[in-house]
Amino acid sequence: MTPSEIQSIKQRFGIIGNAPSLNYAIQVAAQVAPTDMTVLITGESGSGKESFSKIIHALSPRKHGQFIAINCGAIPEGTIDSELFGHEKGSFTGAQEARKGYFEVTNGGTIFLDEIGEMPLGTQARLLRVLENGEFIRVGSSKVQKTDVRVVAATNVNLLDAVREGRFREDLYYRLNTVPITVPPLRERGDDIYLLFRKFATDFSDRYRVKPINLTPDAVQELQRFRFPGNIRQLKNVAEQMSVLETDREVDARRLRNYLPADQSSRLPMLVHAAGAATDGAGNAYSERDLLYKVLFDMRRDMTDLKKLVLDLAGGGRPHEAQELLRQNSHLFSSVNVAPYEGGAAARPLRQPSPENGSNEYILHSRDLTVDDSAEYEEEAQRVEDIPHETEEETLSLEAKEKEMIIKALKKHNNKRKYAAHDLGISERTLYRKLKQYDLEQA
Repeated sequence: MTPSEIQSIKQRFGIIGNAPSLNYAIQVAAQVAPTDMTVLITGESGSGKESFSKIIHALSPRKHGQFIAINCGAIPEGTIDSELFGHEKGSFTGAQEARKGYFEVTNGGTIFLDEIGEMPLGTQARLLRVLENGEFIRVGSSKVQKTDVRVVAATNVNLLDAVREGRFREDLYYRLNTVPITVPPLRERGDDIYLLFRKFATDFSDRYRVKPINLTPDAVQELQRFRFPGNIRQLKNVAEQMSVLETDREVDARRLRNYLPADQSSRLPMLVHAAGAATDGAGNAYSERDLLYKVLFDMRRDMTDLKKLVLDLAGGGRPHEAQELLRQNSHLFSSVNVAPYEGGAAARPLRQPSPENGSNEYILHSRDLTVDDSAEYEEEAQRVEDIPHETEEETLSLEAKEKEMIIKALKKHNNKRKYAAHDLGISERTLYRKLKQYDLEQA
């Protein structure tokens, strides 16, 4: 596909940007559109996955058929089968008449299943049958019906992780993932961030009849450094806030920071998976929260290893090297005080001051790091290994941290679950399930 053809698609569907990863995703969508192949679109929330489903439908032979977009995470678990496949009269309480489902209504068209990872396992089995044989059964019926629907699915979670955890059917994953399309997050699109901001600023200036916001060069750099965990949706919100609230239409970096949450500005170094997820060296995917916990555990392990190394050097008759190692890493040791090396031998490598001096520090005298007391060294080494135990008692349970974050989000938004779920980066249905799991319905 030529660059001019890609540009034509962008103009038709209102897509702004020139990032290579974005152009490649558009090219794949355009190439697969004329076929009936199932497509799985992956990308973070707010990155514009639905736009790609519209490209696929509009460029396909089904373009004159119906297109329906469904958010699987927004439909309660008890009614999703009825919504998708329909039901017969009297099949459940409240079913006062028969109803056609989306797969029946969309016959000959395209159905877009957003947040497919939130779909219950029972519904997944029904969906697999539609994909394999084009057959479905209404709730409360025994009659098999046929449908000719193209399925385009999207997810902002790692479905392979969901498969490993038993939350998603493996056979359905491979059936959906016939053609994968990865939509890049906004932070990986470079100059596209400023292009999108200018577009939004112009749109809002027309809507509110004000002069468009203009960013100074330092503000543009600040904007492009920001991580934008909410992606395009968050950038649009920032542009709208500034268009309404700023009296001076020339905005510098200092004033721009007022609209960019400080707790979302961190740029932790990480490996990036092809699908945009952080991974370890073995390619295992992590969520950002899991990655943070991993970093904390690694730091604690490194501190323990460093203390052991210092004791090994000290016990091996190399006090100078032990002292230098401690000095180089003194920022890691809040409980160790390095005293000057004075030469000579002493009885113990570690001394703990008496309680009356009011100190809890372990004083490590480099003159004491000798091999004269090998028997006592082993005893003291064991004591040093026990030093970090008090930090190990801190609650590092993922469930406890998750519960704490949910409570904070609910308090922040005055128990409004919709906004709390958006802040946490999960669907409202997932938040409801977590509230029941942790007994937080009255939080």
